[in-house]
Amino acid sequence: MKNRQVGYIVIGISILMGVLIWLFNHALTQIVNDNCSHGASCAMWGDIKFQTNVGLGILIFVLIVGLYLVFFAKDEVVREVHTVKVIKEQVKAKKITKENYEKLLGKLEPDERAIVERVIDANGSIFQSQLVEETKFTKVKITRILDRLEGKGVIERKRRGMTNVVILKHQ
Repeated sequence: MKNRQVGYIVIGISILMGVLIWLFNHALTQIVNDNCSHGASCAMWGDIKFQTNVGLGILIFVLIVGLYLVFFAKDEVVREVHTVKVIKEQVKAKKITKENYEKLLGKLEPDERAIVERVIDANGSIFQSQLVEETKFTKVKITRILDRLEGKGVIERKRRGMTNVVILKHQ
């Protein structure tokens, strides 16, 4: 939900709180008028004032939060596509070709090599779910291979939504 919408909801809640405070205060005032024979020196008047002031303080705080959300809070938009573009731009600093990684590829197991080659072909970053589709390996096997590659410092995984982005580290 957007901040402005939440702000309107919070302002609505504060208005409802104001009505409840007024009704409660009104009812207590009638009860004290009917039952207290001491007049203005009755201790119940102090309790009513205290409870009213606490209620109004909370009401003002909630109202200020609502107004802040409506007028000043900015909505943050998280876009997966934008994130991948930023990551790819970071990786493009070094030309990513199989030739630049031949020495590394020679040290890897065949399954690890297949994964790293897919990442290289994708210009240094690829979604983990896309690796599952392209290699026809199971999700578990991909995860275990990526764990080993991450342990060797070859790749890095970053959480993006419901999947990970696999990023080739510069060697």
